[in-house]
Amino acid sequence: MRRSAGRLASAGVAIAIGTAFVAATLLAGNVITRTTYDQVAAGFADSDLVLVDDNQSLTDADLEAVRGVEGVVAADTQAMSYTELNHAGTSIFQGIVGTASDERLTPLELTDGAWPATDTEIALPADVAERLGIGLGDVVASSRWVMDQEPVVGADGSESSGGKEVVEKLTVSGLVDDPFAAYGAMGGAAVVTQQTLAQWLADEASPGTEPTTDAIVVALDRSADAAAIDAVRSALAAAVPAATDVTTTEEHAEQVVASMSGGQDIVFLVFVMTFAAVALVVAGLVIANTFQVLVAQRARTLALLRCVGATTGQLYRSVLLEAAILGTIASLVGITVGSVLVQAALMIAPAFDLGVPLPEAITLSWPVFVAPLAVGVVVTLAAALTPALAAARVAPLAALRPSDAPTLRKGAGRVRAVFATLTTVGGFAVLGLGVWLGLQGTIDLGLLAAVGGGSVSLVGVIVGSVFWLPKVTAGIGRLVGSAGPSARLAAANTLRNPRRTAATSTALLIGVTLVGMMTTGAASARVAMDNQLNAQYPVDLEVATTTWDDDGQQVAMPPVVTGAVDGVSGLRGVTEVTSVTASTSGEEGLMVPAIAAAPDALRAVVNTPDAFDELRPGTLVVPDQVATDYGLKGLDEIELKGPGGTTTLDVVSSDAQYAWAFMVPADLEAIYPDLRPNLVWAGVGDGQDVPDTVAAVQDAVSTTDEVVEVTGSIVERNTFQQVIDVILGIVVGLLAVAVLIALIGVANTLSLSVIERTRESAMLRAIGLSKGQLRATLAIEGMLIAGVGAVLGVVLGLLYGWAGAATALSAMGEVPLVVPWADIAIVLGVALVAGLVASVVPARAAVRTHPVAALATE
Repeated sequence: MRRSAGRLASAGVAIAIGTAFVAATLLAGNVITRTTYDQVAAGFADSDLVLVDDNQSLTDADLEAVRGVEGVVAADTQAMSYTELNHAGTSIFQGIVGTASDERLTPLELTDGAWPATDTEIALPADVAERLGIGLGDVVASSRWVMDQEPVVGADGSESSGGKEVVEKLTVSGLVDDPFAAYGAMGGAAVVTQQTLAQWLADEASPGTEPTTDAIVVALDRSADAAAIDAVRSALAAAVPAATDVTTTEEHAEQVVASMSGGQDIVFLVFVMTFAAVALVVAGLVIANTFQVLVAQRARTLALLRCVGATTGQLYRSVLLEAAILGTIASLVGITVGSVLVQAALMIAPAFDLGVPLPEAITLSWPVFVAPLAVGVVVTLAAALTPALAAARVAPLAALRPSDAPTLRKGAGRVRAVFATLTTVGGFAVLGLGVWLGLQGTIDLGLLAAVGGGSVSLVGVIVGSVFWLPKVTAGIGRLVGSAGPSARLAAANTLRNPRRTAATSTALLIGVTLVGMMTTGAASARVAMDNQLNAQYPVDLEVATTTWDDDGQQVAMPPVVTGAVDGVSGLRGVTEVTSVTASTSGEEGLMVPAIAAAPDALRAVVNTPDAFDELRPGTLVVPDQVATDYGLKGLDEIELKGPGGTTTLDVVSSDAQYAWAFMVPADLEAIYPDLRPNLVWAGVGDGQDVPDTVAAVQDAVSTTDEVVEVTGSIVERNTFQQVIDVILGIVVGLLAVAVLIALIGVANTLSLSVIERTRESAMLRAIGLSKGQLRATLAIEGMLIAGVGAVLGVVLGLLYGWAGAATALSAMGEVPLVVPWADIAIVLGVALVAGLVASVVPARAAVRTHPVAALATE
C-alpha cells in the first residue's frame, strides 16, 4: 500500500465521494422529512399529543377530562373565532385564538409587549396592527355578532334564531408573529384570553348548542419517555371516547402528508428510500469500476510476488485486506465529509430566507453511519474479489511477459454477453412492472420493483458496454478523423482496448445517468406536485360576506369591495361568483352547495381552468367528492328548486377537488332570481410575493367600511410550494455531488489508463509523435469517451427519472414526462469538459517522460 499510495489515493477519493454521497442523501432525506412534517404540524406547535375528532364534536367537558388525566401538564382546544376590528376608518375581519396554557401549545411568538391577561386585552399580528395604524397600549374596536340564547317566536308560532351586533373596546397588549404560517390561510390570528375566547364561541353558538372543536393539543412532562407517552395516550383515549384518534404531532403530520398523496408517505418513499437506494447502487458501481481497474493494473506486480515465493492464498488475502483497509478509511472520510456538507448547508440556508423552518443541526442516526460504511467496505471488497482471484491464478512466469494488464485486454466472453443481455432485458422488464404497480396504487412494491429493476438494467448496460460502446465511440471518432493524425489515433485507441474504453466511459455514464434521472424526475415531480396543489387549493383568494339572509343564503357582495379588490396589483384576475345552497325536488330534498359564475370568468381566476370546459347553460358540473358527500352519485340529471321555481340540469362529473357544484348564472336565476354575487374570487399572478399580495387585498377591503372576510388558501399553498422548492434545492445539491463523482470517475480511470500506456506513449513519441499531438490525442480520446457515455447517460436518465416519478407520485394523478432541456445541455457540456480536463494531468505526465526512460518502465 505504501508503494502504490498514489494509485490507492485515486481509488480512495472515489470511495470517499461515493460514501459521502450516500451519507448526504440519507441526511438530506432526514432533513426533508423533518421539514415537511414540521410544516404540516405547525398549528400544533410543540405539543406532545393531539386528540383528533373527525366529527368535530369535542367539547369543553372533553377538554377538562383531558386536563384531568395523569401526566398531562397542559391542554388546549384548537378553537378559533372571528371579529371585525375597526380603527380610524379601517376595518379588518380577523381570526381570533385564545392564549395558550403552555408555551408549547401555540405556534405564535410574542414579538413585543405581553400576552392578554384580561377580557379587555388583545394581542395583534404585527402586520394587522400596522394596517390599523395602532401600537401597544392603543384601543381597537371589536364588532361581533352575538346570537340570542333563546329562540325568537314569530306571530305564526315559528321559531328562529335572532341576534345583535356587539361592539367592545380592546387594548393592544402585545404583537405576535406566526413564523411557520400556521394561520396563514386565515390571514393570521390575533390572541385574547382563553376565557374571552370561550365566551365569544358561546355567544356565536345557536340556541341550545355548545361550541365544539376537532382537535385538542396536549403537553406532557418534559421528561416523559416513550413508555410514559404511550400510557398517557391510552388514558386519553379512555377519558375521551369521542376522539377518533390520539396521536403524536409527527404521526398526525405523516397522516396528513399521506392523505394528500393517496395514502402513501411520499416524502419517505421518494426522498429517503428511493434516493438512498439509488445512491447505494451508483456509489457501488463507481467504487467497483475504479478499484477493478486499479487491481487489474497490478497483476504484473502480483505475479512477480509469486516468483519470489508468495502463495496464491497469500496474494488473495493480501489484496482483500488492502481493499478492506482502503474501504474502511475512505468510507469514514466520506461519512465525515457528507455530514459536514449537509451541516454547512443547514447553517447557510437561513441567509437565503427560504420561508421554511429547517432544523439547525443534522440528526446522526445509525443508518447514516452504517449504510455508507457498509457500502464502502463491502463494495470495495467485492470489487477486489475478482481481480484478486485472477491475480492469484496468474502463473509466476507471466510476470516476465511484457504485456498490459491482462484483465483489461482480455476479450469479453460468451458468459459476459449472456449475463449482460439477461440483466438488461430483465431489469427493464422489472422496471416496467414497478411503474405498472405504482399506477395500480401499490406504490411501495412498485418503487421496490422500479428501483431494483432500474439498478439491474443499469448493471446490464454497463457490463455489456464492452461489446458496443468502443465501436460506437470509434465510429464517432472516424467522423472527426479528418481533423488530423491525433484524431485518427484517438479513434483507434478507443477500439484497441475495449475494456479500457468501456471502463472509462461508464465512469461518466453512471454520473450522468444519475444527474439525468434526478433532473427529469424532479422536473416531472414538480409538475405533478403543482397539479396536486392546484387541485388541493383551486382558488387563491376568496372575499366573502359574513351575514346571511332569512333563506340561509349569504347576502350580496357590496360593489365597493369588488372594486377595491380589482384595484390591487399583482392579481391575475378578479371575478364575482354567487354561492348558493340549493335543494333538489322530490321527497329526498337533497341539499347541493353550488357556485354560479360564467365559465370564462372562472377560468381567469382558478388554478384548474380545465375543470370548466364542459360548464355551459343547462349543465351542473359536479366534482366526485361533492357527488359522494351529497348523494348525487350516478345521477344523469338533477332538478333544483328555489323561490323562483325549478330547473332541470344535466349532471357532468368532474375529478376536480372542489367543495361545490357549478352552474352558469342564467340557470341560478331560474330558481333564485333575486340572489346576487356574494363572493369575490381572485388569482395571484405568477412571480408575485404571496404574503404581500394577500396583505394588499386585506388593506384594500379594510378601507371600504364593509364587513367581509378575506381567506387566502394561496398562503398555505405557497407554504407547501416552499417545502417543494427546498426539497428540489436539496436534489440540486445532490446533483452537484453526482457530477463530482462522475468527474472523479473519469479522471481516475483515464489517468490509470494513461499510466498503463506509458510504454505505448513512449513508442509513439519515438516514431515521431510530437508533445502537442500526444496531448491532442489524449484530449480527443477523453472527449470522445466522455461524450458517448454522457449521451447514453442522458437517455437512461430520462427513462429512469420518469419511471421513478411516475411510480412514486402515481397516487397524485398523471405524471407527465418533462424533459429538462437546459439541464441536459449543461450536463453534456460538462461531460465534454470533464473528458478534456481529465486528460490534462495524465497528458502532462506522459509528455514530460523522456521516450527512452518510458521504454525502460516496468
